[in-house]
Amino acid sequence: MHMSDALLSPAVGGVMWGASVAALAVSSRTVAKDPDTSRVPLMGALGAFVFAAQMINFTIPGTGSSGHLAGAMLLSILLGPHAAFLVLSSVLIVQALFFADGGILALGANMFNIGFYACFLAYPLIYRPIAGPNPGRPRLFAAAVAASVASLAAGSFSVALQTVASGISSLPLAPFTAAMVPIHLAIGVVEGVVTGIVVVAVRSIEPNLLGGPAAADESRRRLRIVVVGVIVAAIVTGGVLSWIASTHPDGLEWSIANVAGDSEPEPGSGGLLTASSWLQEKLSFLPDYGLPNRDAGNPATTLSGVVGGFLTLALIMVAGLLVKKRKRRAAGPDDSNGGN
Repeated sequence: MHMSDALLSPAVGGVMWGASVAALAVSSRTVAKDPDTSRVPLMGALGAFVFAAQMINFTIPGTGSSGHLAGAMLLSILLGPHAAFLVLSSVLIVQALFFADGGILALGANMFNIGFYACFLAYPLIYRPIAGPNPGRPRLFAAAVAASVASLAAGSFSVALQTVASGISSLPLAPFTAAMVPIHLAIGVVEGVVTGIVVVAVRSIEPNLLGGPAAADESRRRLRIVVVGVIVAAIVTGGVLSWIASTHPDGLEWSIANVAGDSEPEPGSGGLLTASSWLQEKLSFLPDYGLPNRDAGNPATTLSGVVGGFLTLALIMVAGLLVKKRKRRAAGPDDSNGGN
């Protein structure tokens, strides 16, 4: 569901950038209020894992299409919605800048479509009411599937609205929506099941992540185990499992091809579109998760998975620690002892 710049007008792209930057600002302030920095490494590790997981497209049977995990619901359950939005945005930034996956002008729309609906609508309004305070496996899976399906349905409809509002492509709203939403409902079911499996596995190691009781020292030890495990999973997923990714077009490309007969719209020209394309061409040293001017292959895919995961981990760690440091500096020495 990564939009390219070819689908968006500068006006619509700019509006979506503004909306996502506002969500990032609110999320940063909320995360900064938490004095505990122990979960920053987990944020980085989960970001690397989501980056790797998004490299693996799975086939949607009977459609000729494929999908991949968005990861926003998984991040929301394990980190909370505000930290999740920051992590997912970091993943999308790395993908757009260094791998030419999604446009730079479209980056704000991609953050909103993939992250906002999951973190700030589906998680609080669907997942939490269904799951309850301490869900068993059936309720956890039901909540994860329902929230994932809802978030992807909302995001895919949003893609259709933004595309048609831009007026660049010839895609009509009704047929495009009729193609986009159902295919992403199917992707959402898979996403929900995988999310449930991962959350159950993480909860079995560290129940405190989902609100369960744990002593402070024991919780930190378990958290370290989770972080190491997630990093290993990210390396294996991006470095090896990405080899078996489906070659079918993803849900967005498939929908465009079914409606317009072309899954690769021609990008516009002039102003922001030209600048965005130029910047992406200069920065993306592993475009489309392969080496420039070379045929794609397993070594290039492995390199992309490992490098992308590391860049995502580093970006999140630096950003998380800077947010926490700035908050402590703004609080001042007096706040640490109650202002006396």
